[in-house]
Amino acid sequence: MSLQIVSVIVLLAVFVVGTTRPVNLGALALVATFGVGMLLAGEDFDTAVSGFPIDVFLLLFGVTYLFGIASVNGTVEWLVGSAARLVRENRTAIPWVLFALAAIPTTAGAAGPAGVALLAPIALRMAEKHRINARLAGLMVIHGSNSGNFSPLNVLGVIVNGTVDRDNLDVDPVWPWVGNFAFSVVLGVATFLLFGGRELMKERRSAAPALAARSTPGSPEPVPGSASEPAAAGEPAPPPRPAGGGVPGHDDAPSPVVLTATLLAIVGVGVGALGFDLEIGVLAITAAVVLHLLFPASSKGALTRVSWSTVLLICGVVTYVALMQRMGTVKMIGESVAGIDSPLLAALLLCFIAGLTSAFASSIGVLGAMIPLAVPFLLSGDIGVTGVVIALAISATAVDATPFSSIGALTVASAPEREREGLYRGLIRWGFSMVLVAPLTTWLIFVVIA
Repeated sequence: MSLQIVSVIVLLAVFVVGTTRPVNLGALALVATFGVGMLLAGEDFDTAVSGFPIDVFLLLFGVTYLFGIASVNGTVEWLVGSAARLVRENRTAIPWVLFALAAIPTTAGAAGPAGVALLAPIALRMAEKHRINARLAGLMVIHGSNSGNFSPLNVLGVIVNGTVDRDNLDVDPVWPWVGNFAFSVVLGVATFLLFGGRELMKERRSAAPALAARSTPGSPEPVPGSASEPAAAGEPAPPPRPAGGGVPGHDDAPSPVVLTATLLAIVGVGVGALGFDLEIGVLAITAAVVLHLLFPASSKGALTRVSWSTVLLICGVVTYVALMQRMGTVKMIGESVAGIDSPLLAALLLCFIAGLTSAFASSIGVLGAMIPLAVPFLLSGDIGVTGVVIALAISATAVDATPFSSIGALTVASAPEREREGLYRGLIRWGFSMVLVAPLTTWLIFVVIA
């Protein structure tokens, strides 16, 4: 049995044990990395740990540390309240506003993790406050971010279009973006309908007469979430707000100085990451440390908000997948599929491989490997080039909802602690369903039918 096959079997065993026993899956993956890499593949320690994603570690730690400070000092609560007023407390509109806000940075050229890192903490806190399913809020942010992935300005779009050009394939750079955007909107609609959107719409329609009555002169309008507003049918009443308008754990709302400094820190991180393409993890850690030094009292307990289990989970799994890539496992499987005589079947299988691999690894790396493998049968003219490129692109990114991708892990890490386990399991199920749904659907639409 080849080492490549052994590495796949070990990965499956890690997932079986990690999901059936109370052991962190990332810790198991690190042990598997040392066992397979050092004992079987003959790697030394430095090589075995070379795949540890230090950039992902800094990203997850920095963002959750910064927003941990913003949460304990009351800034996140202030942002959530301000955002709710902008949509006039319309719970039905909130998920779609999150989708649109997440789409803007990636369409304009920013990397997906940068926009998600800034939006997810606010989105999930907003969902908690307005009794919206955390999976709905998290997935709308993820799919909204994904919708701009293949914009000609986005790094993923640039890489895919560059790979296509180097391999002398004729693909209009606009079509991967349009196809991916349309598919992401469809996933957004499915997410909305499956995770509470229909209930939100029903509640909105049933509340319309009451809202009209409240708007009559002399009728005071209760504040949403307050004791005077009845809870939606079948839902528990929201908890009472702390006296003084503050947040749990604080007697008062944040002081103007703390609020202003925290907002400037978050905006500065956003401008540096989205406008100047600086490492958001480094910026976030720097901003968090400065805030902690300046305002130690209002930052107390921020480090306890860091989701260390999520950090270990994704870093451990990515380290093991990097070992598999060094061993040539992914390349071996891809080459064996590319050699199939039927171009249609080969395209479908490559889409499945792209989806499954990208669930654990970098989408950029996966696309850079899968598109060249498809070149031989694409040049034959027996199959549409643009359709295959679109299908591969979507297959490799629709699975980014898994907690093992950067944006999936950021979403889980940003969730309130009581929501985190449920959100993690929800993203596991949804993300891995995309490993099957996205390749098959995009293959049928863009390759077979188009």
